[in-house]
Amino acid sequence: MARDLDRREFLATGAAAAAFALSGPAFAQAADPTTLGIGGAQRLIRTGALSPPELVEAYLERIGRIDPRLNAYVTVTGERAAARARELEAELAGGRWRGPLHGIPIALKDNIDTAGVLTTAASAVFADRVPDEDAEVVTRLEEAGAVIIGKLNMHEFAYGATSVFTHTGPVRNPWDPERTPGGSSGGSGAAVAARLCAGALGTDTGGSVRIPAAHCGIVGLKATYGLASIRGIIPLSVSLDHVGPMCRTVADAALLMQALAGYDPRGIASIRADVPDYASALRRRTSSLRLGVPRTYYEDIDPQIGEAVERALGVLSGMTVNTRGVELPELPAGRPVGVEAYAYHADLLDDRRELYDPSTLARIEPGAEVSAVDYAEALYQLKLARKAIARVFEDVDLLVTPTLPVLPIGIEEARESPAEATGSLIRNTAPFNSYGIPAITVPCGFSREGLPIGLQIVGPALGEVDVLALAHAYEQATEWHLRTPSL
Repeated sequence: MARDLDRREFLATGAAAAAFALSGPAFAQAADPTTLGIGGAQRLIRTGALSPPELVEAYLERIGRIDPRLNAYVTVTGERAAARARELEAELAGGRWRGPLHGIPIALKDNIDTAGVLTTAASAVFADRVPDEDAEVVTRLEEAGAVIIGKLNMHEFAYGATSVFTHTGPVRNPWDPERTPGGSSGGSGAAVAARLCAGALGTDTGGSVRIPAAHCGIVGLKATYGLASIRGIIPLSVSLDHVGPMCRTVADAALLMQALAGYDPRGIASIRADVPDYASALRRRTSSLRLGVPRTYYEDIDPQIGEAVERALGVLSGMTVNTRGVELPELPAGRPVGVEAYAYHADLLDDRRELYDPSTLARIEPGAEVSAVDYAEALYQLKLARKAIARVFEDVDLLVTPTLPVLPIGIEEARESPAEATGSLIRNTAPFNSYGIPAITVPCGFSREGLPIGLQIVGPALGEVDVLALAHAYEQATEWHLRTPSL
């Protein structure tokens, strides 16, 4: 197995760029290529103005400088990334271009299996776990030409929404390091916002892509349930788990989603569906779209969030045909998360209970008390909800809500009240995991303290094209996505 450095070893070198010096000339200009994102970098790589080794080197150098303040990475796969970049550069020289992800550094949440690379789910339970096989989404990314640059910190076993409870210490928000970045994909949100990777993958069972994306001022997409395979991802709840892109722009999210989507014959949740050209969504007209506003999602939210989202609705109303209030179908009283999480951890609890964080144990253990009857009823009600939500989209094309009801909270506050913090964060996001339909968050403003605010756009099952189209149109009509944290 090729040796990779964990985060502490990597940062201890003190000179990431020198440690992983890559072939190729120096940058033609002084501009930092980490500012380019996926779309900008791939255009330069395609023309030869930027090489994959140069781009990887720039990100490794930045990780070495910035990540000690954020703790976004668990493992930096610098040697592998350098070697992969050189291989991809040789392919370009030979006339092979794999597509828009060719040579692009992508980081992965640390519950996504990578063959030969530590995958811990941010838990002491799996502190030495090295998988033998890549997750399906990793295989797809590498086939598309992506360079996997590292594994990202997260809330332990994805069972929380703050990324404070982790084996390697809390992730910090790039906009205010004393606050949480959200979770459970907190390292993914922080790394993308801080330009420590060109894009990242997160997982989402109750909002874990969209929560940190909103808290970190980036784009996060949870697609239709089963559109991207979850095989090879450490599960939380297989009935609700999703995996999705976290990027700086909607265009970048579309490019990353293109690589992820598609049927996996070995995937337990994978669905057969036509995969359109998601980049085409960026050219799609939005003037015929009908918007639905479920007002219950606007109740009991931070006033600054309410003001920002109402302003966003004003912008959206000018680029769509109409807006109307809607009511969404009743959600199941019980969710299968508890029992499915316990089922995965039951044997581990017998041998390694003392290695779990107490807050994680407090969430997992009650799943043992769920009866077979209650679990069967929860699955039945889940299927009914997924049928019922389709009827809402007979009268509207998309839904618009605040992504979150609250602004990022302090790390110490999250430590003191872990259950309350997660409960308040998932209120507006978790329903769409139950419904199994696509939802994206895009930046729509900032609080007076300079904290990001997210807007959530939701579509029907397999309605990703319209979701991306409206999200991109809104993004381009505003300037929120252009702001960056002052690191």
